[in-house]
Amino acid sequence: MTTHPTPHRSPRAALAGLAAGSLLVLAGCGTQTSDAPASRPGASGEGRTIRATQVAHVTDPHEATGRTLLEGPVLDEDGDLYVVDVTAPAGEPKVISVDLTTGKHKDLYTDKTGAYTSAQISPYDGRLYLTDYTGSVVSTEPDGSDPRTFFSGEVDGSAMNLDDIAFDDEGNLYVSDLHGMKPGKADGRIVRIDRDGENATVLADGLAHPNGVMFDPELHGLWISELAENTISYLLLDADKTTVTSQHEAVHVDAGVAQTDSIAVDADGNLYQALHGRPAMAVFSPHGERLATVEVPAKAAEGLESATNVAITPGGKKAYMTVSGPDGGYVYRFTALADGIRQSNGG
Repeated sequence: MTTHPTPHRSPRAALAGLAAGSLLVLAGCGTQTSDAPASRPGASGEGRTIRATQVAHVTDPHEATGRTLLEGPVLDEDGDLYVVDVTAPAGEPKVISVDLTTGKHKDLYTDKTGAYTSAQISPYDGRLYLTDYTGSVVSTEPDGSDPRTFFSGEVDGSAMNLDDIAFDDEGNLYVSDLHGMKPGKADGRIVRIDRDGENATVLADGLAHPNGVMFDPELHGLWISELAENTISYLLLDADKTTVTSQHEAVHVDAGVAQTDSIAVDADGNLYQALHGRPAMAVFSPHGERLATVEVPAKAAEGLESATNVAITPGGKKAYMTVSGPDGGYVYRFTALADGIRQSNGG
């Protein structure tokens, strides 16, 4: 098992070394900044710069794993933010709620074996759904009670390594499956799981470590990010959302040493592409134009390695980004380019 990934190694690459009973090792961090967001002309090809400010310091590196890595994030109806700590060992908080007004946080859920890589609230039953890298989907009540295994097992004869999650309006799940994440292998998948958890089908395969997955605003298709290729692709679905009718690479993300992590979509269809290896997000129009880069202040960035995902307030432009590194796990706030919708919230 790899115990110390290099600074820009994908967190999912470290997870690929996880075996039953093993400890996780990944990344996390942040520092206090000014509360006034600012924009300035960005470097060529990066659009304008949107400066994020710290809201909360949520976690520190765990003694058992040496790391912390916040993911999620998802807002509930009361405006509280839920995040997951991918590297939390058994017994330490794996799901955490954050009060965005005070920055205070509380522990909601833990267990012995889960390595939770994303969180999302189902539009069907209102429960919090967590993807477990080791191959299952777990749901809880919003307060962390009543945990249930929603789905577990092989799909098409092969075990899954789950990363992100999206829902359609009927409550069916669409998950990214890293599928072992072997170097040089493009055998990742996008899997659809019916809302009753009984049937799972492969929508797309042959993907280079698929990470982010999210619907467009009209729910016509899925945007997916492939971490090993630094690309965003678009998968057009049929009316039943059970078959991919066309698929193409839509955006190549020029990220240098960083890699494409999770993805979110606002009401205008803009894509918020999180970056691992740099505490920043790249924002693209649905036509592929680089509109902006969301960054934390330079001093804070010294102890940060990645921005994993974002939740944009439904009906508003306040956006909350999970950022992690050697200094710990943090939530940062910035102003989105357009209002948030359900597809902007979690995943």
